[in-house]
Amino acid sequence: MSRSLPTESALLRGAEGHIEVLIDAPETVRGIALVCHPHPLFGGANTNKVAHTLARCYRDLGFAAIRPNFRGVGQSEGKHDEGIGETDDMLSVISWAQSRWGSLPLALGGFSFGGYVQVRVANHLADGIAPPRQLILVGTAAGDTTGSGRRYQTPTVPKNIPTLLIHGENDETVALANVLEWARPQELPVIVVPGADHFFHGKLHIIRELIARNVAHADHG
Repeated sequence: MSRSLPTESALLRGAEGHIEVLIDAPETVRGIALVCHPHPLFGGANTNKVAHTLARCYRDLGFAAIRPNFRGVGQSEGKHDEGIGETDDMLSVISWAQSRWGSLPLALGGFSFGGYVQVRVANHLADGIAPPRQLILVGTAAGDTTGSGRRYQTPTVPKNIPTLLIHGENDETVALANVLEWARPQELPVIVVPGADHFFHGKLHIIRELIARNVAHADHG
């Protein structure tokens, strides 16, 4: 197993200015993973524990895991754009990563609003030469959300991208029923973590175990 490097921070160029990123990489990089954090207007940042967990899991599977801050968070410039500009920014981050590490297998992971953005990113990339190998969605924003008054018309997941969909039984922000309603017509299985709330307090180890069991190493097909 490749040794892990210290977490690196960088400022990339985006359409609205800087995009601040954290990078968790193994010594030998065999894939690229983009990890998106929860809603920036409600305290979401790339240091979020679920996003951090996803990044470390990807790193341990051989991916260089990149965690951007969305517009207006930390040193990332610009204003919140309801996921539209954020999608463009994420595509820019992927292009930068591919210029650094080459055309390696790509994986996408997102938590809450970050999951909504990643489904949009996946749809942009699905018909390309090398679509993402894997999509992990945790606590995905779909339908009406509690506390924010926001409603998400989350696109369907491209059928050619294997997707791991994880949701908490007791999610108080995005009701499990919302995600089941979104997933049902897609015939997309949902892994329900019993007793878990939106932020998976005390349950992050279950996310780690699910990823270890269900997601292939970057150097495997």
